[in-house]
Amino acid sequence: MIPGETIVSGASQKCNECGKEMEMQVLSSAAGFYIGTQCECGPYSREPGYFRTREDATAALQSGNFGR
Repeated sequence: MIPGETIVSGASQKCNECGKEMEMQVLSSAAGFYIGTQCECGPYSREPGYFRTREDATAALQSGNFGR
């Protein structure tokens, strides 16, 4: 991971387009579930790591044990 590439590694928590403060949430893609951020402008960050289930990703988000 490159410093500043993700929020965990130092990227801004505000959308570059609209300035909205981003909140970490569980999102999904074809590869599985991940923790990241998005707003009306679209996806903003994808923190490192994928999870097989939404429940696993939610537990990681709640514990803060992700992307480290």
